[in-house]
Amino acid sequence: MRVSFDLACSFVLALVLASLPIRDARAAESLGVTVENKSEAVLCAEKDNVTLTFASTALTQFRIEAAHPTYINAITADSFEPDWTQCAFKNEATAPARPPQRTTIYEDIDLWVVAHRYDSFWRDAGARVVIGDKSYDGIQLLQLWVIRPMGGEEVLVLYPQDGYWRMRPKAPAGRAPTAFGSSFLIGPVAQDNGRPVVDIKEVDFDPGARTFTLTYQDGNRAQVALALLNQERHRLKVTFAKPIHGQPFAALRSMYVTRFNNDVADIAVLEQGKAGWLESPIMDFKGASKATAMWAGRIAVSRHNTSSPDMSFDAFSDGTFKPDGLRNPSRSPPSASAASPAQK
Repeated sequence: MRVSFDLACSFVLALVLASLPIRDARAAESLGVTVENKSEAVLCAEKDNVTLTFASTALTQFRIEAAHPTYINAITADSFEPDWTQCAFKNEATAPARPPQRTTIYEDIDLWVVAHRYDSFWRDAGARVVIGDKSYDGIQLLQLWVIRPMGGEEVLVLYPQDGYWRMRPKAPAGRAPTAFGSSFLIGPVAQDNGRPVVDIKEVDFDPGARTFTLTYQDGNRAQVALALLNQERHRLKVTFAKPIHGQPFAALRSMYVTRFNNDVADIAVLEQGKAGWLESPIMDFKGASKATAMWAGRIAVSRHNTSSPDMSFDAFSDGTFKPDGLRNPSRSPPSASAASPAQK
């Protein structure tokens, strides 16, 4: 039975990898980056125990994508509720709290941005949010919503004070919403009380270009462009003003307890010069020194955030080839002079 299960999983994973967007000729030009697995075993399903970091002293561009799991259309009962079994901080996390102050700070016919302010948040880095000629302080959560038939759909979130992002594609027809799952960080990854964070000074959103410009506390900048969004996948293109030295340039954070209770269970890495993918259960992954693409997700149904997306990082580049439509993030955005999950 175990052999049959492994064969079935290998077949499904092969289908997943064949669907990844790295098959274009430029994949051969991708930079090899170092991927480290800093995950640790836990029993609590609400603790981000999976941590993958990405590092390169030459990288200036890469791509992040969220795609529905292969079993999305076979789900009969989705799961969104937290699982506090074996969680030592259950009482603290479930204590009554006043709802956040919620304000729509930008809106057009297709897209709107909603800001949340909480009575308390685990971290205040002083990050400021700018849209056009308006500036906002003290925002702990940004939500990006897009129009869909008969309403709207939240597809991207950013916690400016600790640098955590989550995203998902549009929901398939007849299924809305789907769940958020794994988180990721973009920029120089540091530590705060043992938690990976990114110190952001300012988040500038250009609605016309559908682009975030991040200014970090160390002066570096990144441009995060909304590149593709449909009912199958959601893709971001990231460009740094200059390479990041001495720290990871990105991280993926997620949760794994068992193969039936996780937000990510498996990983596949394509290394520079290799003819095939390295596949591994997420907790057994030993890392990679020259990864040109990475996929992390699930090929079997999980009872936790069942419909949450698989994640992939790829198109690593030192700027030799430039994705279309990206501006130079080393230049201040026009409005620059205008006046998280990490809790787990």
